[in-house]
Amino acid sequence: MENKIIGLENKKSIRIDLVNPSVFRIRLSEDGKFKESGLNRYGIIKDEFPKFKYECVQETGTVIIRTADASLKISEANGVVSLRDSQGKLLVREADAAKSSGETGFRIGFRLEQDERLYGLGDIGRDRIERRGQKGDVIVKNVACYLPIPFVMSTNGWAVFLNTTWYHHFDAGATDKDVLSFSGTAGQLDYYLIAGKNFADILDKYTQITGKPHLLPKWGYGLTYVNDEREVRARDVLNDAYSFRREGIPCDMMGLEPDWMEKHYDYSTDKKWSETRFHTPFWLKKKSSGTFTGALNNMGFRLSLWLCCDYDLSEYEEALAGHRQEEPHTDLQNLEDDLIKDPHFCPSYMDQITKPGVPWFEHLKKFVDDGAEAFKLDGSNQICFHPDRKWKNGMEDAEMHNLYPLIYGKQMSLGYKEHTGKRAMIFTPSGYAGIQQYCATWSGDTGGEAKPLVSLLNHGLSGHSNVCTDMSVKTEAAIHFGFFQTIAQAFSWHQYNQPWFLGTKKQEMYKFYARLRYSLMPYIYSMAHVAARTAMPVMRAMPLAFPDDRECDKHIYQYMFGQYFLVSVFADTVYLPEGRWIDYWTSKTVEGPVEIPVEYPENRGGALFIKAGAIIPMQEDCDFIGTATPEKIIWDVFPHGHSSFELFEDDGDTYNYLNGETAVTAAECNMQVNKIEFKISPRKGSYLNMPNRRTHEIVIHLDSAPEKVEVDAEWDYDSQQKTLKICNIAETAKDISVLCRF
Repeated sequence: MENKIIGLENKKSIRIDLVNPSVFRIRLSEDGKFKESGLNRYGIIKDEFPKFKYECVQETGTVIIRTADASLKISEANGVVSLRDSQGKLLVREADAAKSSGETGFRIGFRLEQDERLYGLGDIGRDRIERRGQKGDVIVKNVACYLPIPFVMSTNGWAVFLNTTWYHHFDAGATDKDVLSFSGTAGQLDYYLIAGKNFADILDKYTQITGKPHLLPKWGYGLTYVNDEREVRARDVLNDAYSFRREGIPCDMMGLEPDWMEKHYDYSTDKKWSETRFHTPFWLKKKSSGTFTGALNNMGFRLSLWLCCDYDLSEYEEALAGHRQEEPHTDLQNLEDDLIKDPHFCPSYMDQITKPGVPWFEHLKKFVDDGAEAFKLDGSNQICFHPDRKWKNGMEDAEMHNLYPLIYGKQMSLGYKEHTGKRAMIFTPSGYAGIQQYCATWSGDTGGEAKPLVSLLNHGLSGHSNVCTDMSVKTEAAIHFGFFQTIAQAFSWHQYNQPWFLGTKKQEMYKFYARLRYSLMPYIYSMAHVAARTAMPVMRAMPLAFPDDRECDKHIYQYMFGQYFLVSVFADTVYLPEGRWIDYWTSKTVEGPVEIPVEYPENRGGALFIKAGAIIPMQEDCDFIGTATPEKIIWDVFPHGHSSFELFEDDGDTYNYLNGETAVTAAECNMQVNKIEFKISPRKGSYLNMPNRRTHEIVIHLDSAPEKVEVDAEWDYDSQQKTLKICNIAETAKDISVLCRF
């Protein structure tokens, strides 16, 4: 990656790294030295990019760097930067000269236009999506802010990503309505400016730097049920698992809370299974029958283990980065650097848990070998402040605190990958910029209702797709919401939240939504593939899906679930943007833009709409997903204009999809005045264990019976359901085409 260093008249230096034709990394130094952020140091941010053409010209008092997509102008007097697009349109300009000092920290401000809107920042504030007028701290905090992301994108076609893990502050026009600013009391100014055509383009470019969202194993998008914590035994877990199968409620993973360990909340690397609750005789180890994990697997379940961590993870990161390791300090009574000379707050370079030279994941391999395929990381102690700790990498806690949850997730994800060769399923409540490439997150100890919803949508506006809450079962609305998240995770802890204990109405609703989600798995998994390729999340805030419709900013309790579903929950009204929408529960058609009262059947928990033109791939009923590809795909088609969909499939378990081992099936529908044509193209691509045989079923929603249907298969029109149904179409090397004439 090429760079330009420009000396300023105030004796400071500014360094421009040319990342790609739309992205510039900018650093300001008072001494000509440019330090690397922990995000770069530990390989979380990508530094190597292909070369591209650019020109650097010097005009009176300015330096201009031009690429095919953008231009960056730097004042030699004070370092003020402005960004323009390829046509010369001004996208953004610094409000005044930025500051960067080793003594006093940094500050930078960007001038905002009157109608400019701002989005991003991850979990900072759960009461809004549009950020202008808000301010706050970019610091991981328990409950209040689990996952801050110092990334903001604008409706004016630009974004800024602040490349620091130091505690800092943002002000999105709260103090000065015309300025977005970032400031910190420590650290060097280091940021990326991004020019983009739209939000989708900006998210794609931002995650080219910080990593694309991780594609979870296929079963990770099914239902996870986390068991009771209180001295739960293997037989209790197996009984719950068997009950899911007996009750016909699909589920893929059972999660254990801290009592799976001999010592409750064991932070050490010497933890072991509870002998009384999860004992496995040595002669049955790794057997597929007669053991706890074997019994779960035989019913189609995966196992997740809860973890807590207080390990000094920075030591291993330093080793990975190839930096020399210093010997740990052992004099824990040296109070020389302690202002109040209190031995309880004595700084220490190594805690009493970390084993020098031993990676954290090393001691977890034995549990993976025992059958664990996922881990849920408790907030303790990764979200706790450690003002007395001296980290092995030499960082102060004010720099390490935001970084710690991120490298925790990184080491868990990559450790599992290295040990098994399979995709990691790591849940964590907290993180920072880049967490999307390693982990799935849940919204922490904040329940599963309205406020966490806003948090999940803000994650999606910040490049992170694999998100969920601990599903609440207190209300029908919360169940509706719980199953329409990227991940569905039910949770007991100290409660009996098993669906068969919820009463007949809720149990039936729970079962209905679970089976609906599982039937939609081809659609959901395809949307997860889109997120892994482009960073367009599965759960899409309304302004992300409809950026030109300002009315969408108001409606924070509804969202697009993938390309075609609109989910509404916890609200009395629902806003339908321009276009035609179909009520999924009643088939009633509504023309947008319009705000209407929320209505849904008594046995549902919220409104659900389909965008006209939708092509939804589905599968038949199943009790669990696993990794297998269904041999039969059911296409649910709602014709309107021209529309399309791509069905993505892979082995569901390995990282081979990154090497192109994926099959894509394209479908498109074209509706004209007197005819509708629907076409399915043959699969392109291949992967391990791809089924050779594939059949299709097509269901096309029509207002009236067609006069003629041209298709090489038997068909039937149901006048009650108003659907044309074509069954058992064998896939060949040719297109499957359905032509309806009216």
